[in-house]
Amino acid sequence: MAAVLSLDFGTGGARAAIFDTATNRIVARGEAPYRTRHLPPNRAEQDPEDWMRALASIVPGLVAEAGSPEIAAVAVATFASTVVVCDRAGRPLAPAVLWMDARAAEEAAFTETVDHPILADSGGSDAVEWLVPKAMWFARNAPDLWARTEVICEALDFVNHRLTGVWAGSLMNATCKWNYDSRNRAFCTDLYALLGVPELGDKLPGRIVDIGAIIAPMLPEMAHMLGIPGTPVVVQGGIDAHMGTFGADTVTPGSMLFIGGTSNVHLTQVEDDGRDIRGVWGPYPNALTPGLRMIEGGQVSAGSILQWLSHTIFGVDEAGFRALCADAAAIAPDATGLLALDYWMGNRTPYRDARLRGAFLGLSLSHDRASIYRAAVTGVALGAANVVFDLERQGVTIDRIVVSGGIMRNPLWLEATIDAIGKPVELALDDNLSLYGGAVACTVALGLFPDLTTAARALRAPVVERQPDPGRHRQYRAMLADYRDATERLAPVFHRLSDAASSKASERP
Repeated sequence: MAAVLSLDFGTGGARAAIFDTATNRIVARGEAPYRTRHLPPNRAEQDPEDWMRALASIVPGLVAEAGSPEIAAVAVATFASTVVVCDRAGRPLAPAVLWMDARAAEEAAFTETVDHPILADSGGSDAVEWLVPKAMWFARNAPDLWARTEVICEALDFVNHRLTGVWAGSLMNATCKWNYDSRNRAFCTDLYALLGVPELGDKLPGRIVDIGAIIAPMLPEMAHMLGIPGTPVVVQGGIDAHMGTFGADTVTPGSMLFIGGTSNVHLTQVEDDGRDIRGVWGPYPNALTPGLRMIEGGQVSAGSILQWLSHTIFGVDEAGFRALCADAAAIAPDATGLLALDYWMGNRTPYRDARLRGAFLGLSLSHDRASIYRAAVTGVALGAANVVFDLERQGVTIDRIVVSGGIMRNPLWLEATIDAIGKPVELALDDNLSLYGGAVACTVALGLFPDLTTAARALRAPVVERQPDPGRHRQYRAMLADYRDATERLAPVFHRLSDAASSKASERP
């Protein structure tokens, strides 16, 4: 059996799957967790070595379970922008800064003041989550560390370097997170200079590789550690959610992949017609497939809010969580008298504002856990609907939506999201489309399919259709107007609160 190995590094842990290329189906899969350290007021870090330890704990067993097949290719997807600063040999110099880390809010805001044509491909500025503002933060706030940094890279580049010994950036990550000019295949070093990091271009991986192209053979010692016979090639992947679009077969304009998890991600593509689309990340030319522009929308906090509320604040166990969801499900979305705003870690789309903060409006002493949890679910669902609403307002067609991710394990959250969006959706029956995306990249690299779009059609994960409830959608639609109005009115207050928290945190020893 000829096989390919697909790897996915997410916020909570690593996953791996072996695909049989004869049947295009998964024959073995596994996962392993790693830890995130949250620091006040808005920081999140991981140890990059934990990623490799997780990988070593998963893959050998999968290879044995699959019967030790010949693995011809390996592809990696990772969370982005999770940024590592290291030396040229790939040794980390500091903890990895997670995508959700908002320490670079001031640097991201500064990019809004800079005039450079490439910024039009990222919505006019850089978001706090991206590599470039984080590099600016290091240069400004940790100059000694920045001076010692020989390579600044994404988690994807770090893992690929460990597998191959080669530094290679993904065209996807570079276009989406590094202000890379994908049309001219060039780094915008003049922009980096304007942003105060003229040396950034020298610290980034200099070789940019397309999705589905070969980076290099796997190092023999890595193949041995992972229990892989022979020497497979390592194929370029990309951002985990974006790679999932291949698994969902949502790469053609008019279709959208919605991934509900720790954060929510909305991914769709439009023609490269020069149309200005605001409030999103992108549209990025050629980032996903050649000749199209990819739009990335989403919510920084989604499932993380529901987890925080139920387990950290309410302190319920799994049985208590199921009871909480059952009680909350009995409450109509507009019956709580509450409005929740889902900006616990800022907003990604459509406001692109890292300084927005979460809120419950309308609280009284009569509210209980179920009503507060119901309001939180409703707020997260309204945030998802607001992304779709704003895209359609700007003329982006969305006529097919595939839903996947951890949201599938929370029926109340899933139902609320479908009803709030108000469109038929297809529910992916596999909970990790990024693994399918890695298989798509591998099969293209091996010449089994002529291009990524064709491979995505052949390897797409199975789905089942779900319809929204029209009555509940009307309730959500009415609440969406209040959601948008409250956001606009309260933004100045959120900004003051966020700034005050950041200032106090900087005073701590």
